[in-house]
Amino acid sequence: MRLDKYLKVSRIIKRRTVAHDAANQEKILVNGKTAKPSTDVKIGDRITIQYFKKKMDVKVLALLASTKKEDAEQMYEIIQIEEN
Repeated sequence: MRLDKYLKVSRIIKRRTVAHDAANQEKILVNGKTAKPSTDVKIGDRITIQYFKKKMDVKVLALLASTKKEDAEQMYEIIQIEEN
């Protein structure tokens, strides 16, 4: 699944265009490497997002094409959140 779509479906980032722009601005890492919006995300990957005044590190647990709001949090596990 594409990185920008995963971030939108999992509701880590609310809109796909925002996720796309963040990746283009090199604010997202997948497994420690700078990621493009089209980067393929797999179960077990670690995604680090440096966005606004927050740094969030999550682990991918599931890949779903679409999900309800209540089930979105089951797609990832929060490893760490830092406020800057």
